[in-house]
Amino acid sequence: MSDFTLVGQLPRHHYIWIDTEYTHREPIGFIPAVWYGLVSLRGSVWGCTVMLESGAIYRNLPPHAIAFNNSPDKWSVCDAQRWDCYGERFTTLEYAYLHGLAVSAHCNSGTLSHNCAGTYLFTVAPVMDGYSMYPHQAKEFTFVQLDNGRLTIQPTNHLVFHDRSFTKNKSMQFPLDVMKCQSESTSCEELITEAI
Repeated sequence: MSDFTLVGQLPRHHYIWIDTEYTHREPIGFIPAVWYGLVSLRGSVWGCTVMLESGAIYRNLPPHAIAFNNSPDKWSVCDAQRWDCYGERFTTLEYAYLHGLAVSAHCNSGTLSHNCAGTYLFTVAPVMDGYSMYPHQAKEFTFVQLDNGRLTIQPTNHLVFHDRSFTKNKSMQFPLDVMKCQSESTSCEELITEAI
C-alpha cells in the first residue's frame, strides 16, 4: 500500500488493450498495452497510465478506453465509473481476501442500470480531502475486470462479491434495500469523557 498525490502506481501491472480512438490521430482499433499507473484529478474520471508496444507512455487515458481483450463490448464513461475523483491524494491496495473473487458490479449507462459480472482487480482509496474525511461521503473505488472485456470502477455499495466458502447470496443480488450508509465516526475518548 502506498500513498500518492495526483499520480501513482497500481498494486501490480496489468496487460490490457486500449482503444486507439484515445491515443492515435488515425485510430486502428484496440492495441496491446501494459497498464501500471493512475492519475487522480478532482472532478474527472480516473486516468490510466499505460505503456504501448512501441515503448511510448500514454498518461491519463479514461477508464472506458481500457479493455481486457481486443474486441470488447461498447462501453461509456458512465459504465466505466460511478463517481468522479474528488481529490488528488489517494492510496492503492489489493485486498488479499478479495484477490480473484467473482463480483457483480451495478453499472450505470445514463438512465439504464445493469449488473455486470467480473473479477476484483484492486482498490483505490482517496485520502485527506473533505469527502474522504466525512463518513457519509467516504468511498473506496473498486476496480473490476468485467467478463464483457471492460473495466468498471465502482464504490463498495455498488458491488456484491462471491466467496464460495462464505457468501450465501447465490443470485449475486444487491442487498441495498436493507443496508445503510455509515453516517458518523465513533470515538471512545468522547464516550469516556461523557461518562466521567
